[in-house]
Amino acid sequence: MPTVDQAIACVRVCQMLSNGYQPIHIFRYNTNTSTIFILAGVTESLEVLIFSDGQWRFNDDEA
Repeated sequence: MPTVDQAIACVRVCQMLSNGYQPIHIFRYNTNTSTIFILAGVTESLEVLIFSDGQWRFNDDEA
């Protein structure tokens, strides 16, 4: 279950993406890592990870 801090961060991140007219394609909570993954963007893929403490970052791993 996502934490309250994580939920608030999700709203903030989704609002920022929406303000930039970026569609959100995938929104997923990973129960194994307790992180939220968001995939967004039109021409570029924007990947965002939101951690249980509410901190977030762009995922720029070249996997």
